[in-house]
Amino acid sequence: MLTKEQQKMYDGELGEAVQQSMEILVAMGKIYNADKMIPITSAQVSGVSYKTIGDAGLEYLQDLVKKGAKTRIPTFLNPAGMDIEQWKEMKIPEDFAKKQIQILDAYSKMGIMKTCTCAPYFIGIRPKEGEHIAWAESSAVAFANSVLGARTNREGGPSALAAAICGVTPNYGLHLNENRVATVIVNVQCKLGDIADFGALGFAIGKLAKRKYPAFTGIKSATEEQLKVLGASMAASGSVPLFFVENITPEYNVAEDAEEISFTEFQLNNSKKELDSKEKPQLVTIGCPHASLEEIREVANMVEARKPTCEFWVCTSRKLKEEADRIGYSKIIEEAGGRVVADTCMVVCPLERMGYNVTGTNSGKAAKYLPSLCKQRVAFGKLEDILYR
Repeated sequence: MLTKEQQKMYDGELGEAVQQSMEILVAMGKIYNADKMIPITSAQVSGVSYKTIGDAGLEYLQDLVKKGAKTRIPTFLNPAGMDIEQWKEMKIPEDFAKKQIQILDAYSKMGIMKTCTCAPYFIGIRPKEGEHIAWAESSAVAFANSVLGARTNREGGPSALAAAICGVTPNYGLHLNENRVATVIVNVQCKLGDIADFGALGFAIGKLAKRKYPAFTGIKSATEEQLKVLGASMAASGSVPLFFVENITPEYNVAEDAEEISFTEFQLNNSKKELDSKEKPQLVTIGCPHASLEEIREVANMVEARKPTCEFWVCTSRKLKEEADRIGYSKIIEEAGGRVVADTCMVVCPLERMGYNVTGTNSGKAAKYLPSLCKQRVAFGKLEDILYR
């Protein structure tokens, strides 16, 4: 059921771009038996890197601009395929850079903030518990639903953009209380230390859970950085948009007939072995999802004490890079042979065209996607391992 205003959108009274967007939302609502459209407070749009959307995606965006598309709510972008200011230093091919800039220009003309980060929650975009949003980036969806307690389905780039233009989304899936229930309980029986441990756990459980929602017991403590990697890894290996951690996440809803499984040290080690080629990396990439200021600080402290044996990037948002520049973290990292890279990440960057074949990471998500999206062999492990392998 549409309100009078929404019906005007659907009928084309508010312009062609709005009509096209509302048609997308109505079609989705019919597919998922939504009873109505609900207002949202923000949208996050994926499909930003030229590597992932190509010429067809660019043409789609430019067509929307010609039709007068404008967003109605705060809307921001997922990472692009390069650092907008350092692309030459990163050795990004010029033809790629030209197209990438055109994509960002199209989004900007629609009123979208060029945040270019997969971790908007680290730059102050933090919806409250129970708040309805339409986010598209899989790791951001998992974090928003699970760690913040906000409500979003895993939108596609076009549906998130349509929601941004109309200011609403269909009321189904994870917007509804009855669907925010875990059906798998994971009893973690091993010690989890660093980011790589949480990444390996998420990679393994994502494959087991697939589209089920897991609830974790046995995790005594976890930082937001560890939770973001856990969620991102499950989203990559199993399309998991929601998880709970007992006594840590704001929600913990478990079905009475939930399946129970154990996760042991043996399984953790096997997961790490599956992700790691054991090769020495040509490039180590940190920040998938994007690094927080605390993670940048930790890297700076590590490489100041001992210079890494390979080139390395710390991927983050533009806002946090500027903060790292101000504090002095970036200078320390650069003096150790690294680079703080904004706006992009290793997964959507054209690494295969830049001379890299073996890339190191401590992210389960990056380890999952680097072979298929970037034709990379992966060196996976703790930072101390991969930076000095």
